[in-house]
Amino acid sequence: MVSRRNKTLVSLSLFLAAWAWNASAAAIKGETAGVNAGSLTAPQIEEQLQNCSLVQALNAHKVSTNSLESSLTSKIFAFLFPGSPAVNALLATLYISGPPNFLLALCPPNIDPSSLSVMVAFAVGGLLGDTLFHLLPEIFLGEDEHDKVKFVMVEPNKNLLLGVAIMVGFVTFVAMDKGLRIATGGEGGHDHSHGHAHEKVEPIGTTTGAETNGAKDGVRARKPAAPAAASSNTAQEQEKEINPSAKLGGYLNLIADFTHNITDGLAMSSSFYASPTIGATTTVAVFFHEIPHEVGDFALLIQSGFSKRAAMGAQFLTAVGALLGTCIGIAIQELGGNSVSAIEGPGLFGTSLRWGDMLLPFTAGTFLYVGTVAVIPELLETGPEKGKELRKSLTQFAAMFAGAGIMLAISWS
Repeated sequence: MVSRRNKTLVSLSLFLAAWAWNASAAAIKGETAGVNAGSLTAPQIEEQLQNCSLVQALNAHKVSTNSLESSLTSKIFAFLFPGSPAVNALLATLYISGPPNFLLALCPPNIDPSSLSVMVAFAVGGLLGDTLFHLLPEIFLGEDEHDKVKFVMVEPNKNLLLGVAIMVGFVTFVAMDKGLRIATGGEGGHDHSHGHAHEKVEPIGTTTGAETNGAKDGVRARKPAAPAAASSNTAQEQEKEINPSAKLGGYLNLIADFTHNITDGLAMSSSFYASPTIGATTTVAVFFHEIPHEVGDFALLIQSGFSKRAAMGAQFLTAVGALLGTCIGIAIQELGGNSVSAIEGPGLFGTSLRWGDMLLPFTAGTFLYVGTVAVIPELLETGPEKGKELRKSLTQFAAMFAGAGIMLAISWS
């Protein structure tokens, strides 16, 4: 039997344990009682979560299981983008604007834009891969960190606003394309693959003898009609050079290209302010897209009556739009802030979002338009030769998967 003294000690121990439990609970409650949970910013909530013993244990496990060696792509990106987000965004703008425009010096003036279909398919894979593998996860979930775990606090209204920004980016390009089609009389908008719009202004390259002497015996007149055909081609080329409609299409395409480059600059700034990895992958995707895009615009300007030197100069001029867009994006990020900057005060419509947070989803919307509506119709076109078209389609799909695969491999850990 337990003695009365032992019973007293057990009761006292239980009392002291209960008292200690209540005291610790009251202390914890007192620490948070003076804090308005609604006024905490996302970084402040994250900081308090990191003080939890379970989270610290998870952090230690993550550090112990992750490799400390940087991958080759990480080293390359670190070399190409060594500065702050603003500096890296400006460097990225130079990377995506300079080399594609210098490549125009190697392009023949009579290049056929439809011959770029494989390169366009590769660019589509890169753009869609960057959007689906990098931008959208970053927009809704944030960027992973190598030394600690992160938790996502679900805000329904925040997700709705992010979705609205994606839609605004998509519709902005729809409106721009629609406006260009209206301005050119329905002859095609700023097609990023440049496979349709150029056919509208492309001069008729050959004229047979039968067509030249339609009222006479065309078969017998073929050989004598050769000089007439040549003079007819020369006349048509001269007419093309002074055709106001063709020139208008070229100038309107320059305006659309300038606007498109502004959105590229916004993409550079918003992605680097989100994270270095997102910025680097977006730069790669935009770079591969810019090559066929600039070559297609160059071909359109040549067909609109521009000389090769004038077309190259016009393309360099539109590249200023990318620099302008980057500067605008940097200003929005620095002045408007983002959810990571821990700026005091309420966010947009009562959420934790800042104006800077809206640029990345806007960029994702524009990429979705460029990668689907503006380019996919060109890839869907087929000719009468089934075998040739099948081989061409397989090559295009292989190029598309290669572009998407590069985007996936860059971020795979």
